[in-house]
Amino acid sequence: MRSDAKNDPHRRSARGASRRRLGLSLALFLVASLVLAPAAFANFLTPKSGGSPNADAIHSLYLIVLYIAAVVFAIVEGALFYSVYKFRAKKGAVAAQIHGNTKLEIGWTVGAAVILVVLTTITFLKLPSILNPPNSSADGLPLSGGVLTASTTEPSPPNGRKLVICITGRQYIWAYYYGSACESDPYSSKVAYSYQEMYVPANTTIVLHIQALDVIHSWWVPSLGGKVDAVPGYTTYTWFKASKVGALYHGQCAELCGRLHAAMTALVKVLTPTQYQQWITQQKAAIAAADQQVLQLRNQLIQTGNLTASIPS
Repeated sequence: MRSDAKNDPHRRSARGASRRRLGLSLALFLVASLVLAPAAFANFLTPKSGGSPNADAIHSLYLIVLYIAAVVFAIVEGALFYSVYKFRAKKGAVAAQIHGNTKLEIGWTVGAAVILVVLTTITFLKLPSILNPPNSSADGLPLSGGVLTASTTEPSPPNGRKLVICITGRQYIWAYYYGSACESDPYSSKVAYSYQEMYVPANTTIVLHIQALDVIHSWWVPSLGGKVDAVPGYTTYTWFKASKVGALYHGQCAELCGRLHAAMTALVKVLTPTQYQQWITQQKAAIAAADQQVLQLRNQLIQTGNLTASIPS
């Protein structure tokens, strides 16, 4: 009797249905836990904004395209569902044979062309606010007179006054060098530098020179603008202007660069102009002190014979 119970098709069907219900319940639970998480819908459909004018312009352009696309989607899907319901199969009915509708075909072709023209026009109107940086605000970092742009592709504010920060990507960390000499001569000019976390003054136009030492990386802090590739042998550029003092913006390398790619994060800390100048002074002093310690250790190793003064040819 037990064998017969195990082989009963009705019981096997009931057990299969129970397993399916259990699997469906677990799937629904997992989806609900993700959807109801506090940050689940934070910038879920739109790019981040609020950190810099160019990021805000990207966000607004994205919303315009999203709204137009949503209207088109609603019209198309509405027509589809209406047609499925209105012209569903009926007993004894014979479908009418229609060989095209010229007016309808011309209408949707012209409509699609108009939508593309509108999107293109809006995009070109918004591009200057994304590509061209504004001047620093009156309460930003005091900067010297305008400096000629080093490259035709380097963004520059109208008055040419900008704070240049060089970014160097390597597996698997970002290095930041502060000051106009950061790209041409960062070491002999003894510019301040930091790793992973960038420090910037508020309300100041920041122009970034981005490079890579090994493989292609991509510097991206979503709240401060679009992603920019770091390519070995080339310099790419972008800009931002942060206004929220004390804000800490999070970013990530957006180009798969190796097995520790996920750990290559980027942080931007916004300070007041006074705090920024104090940090630069302290950082330079700390770097100079560390260099002096290394020099003393080197001299000590040379004196004890554990290191040669020069590398033999």
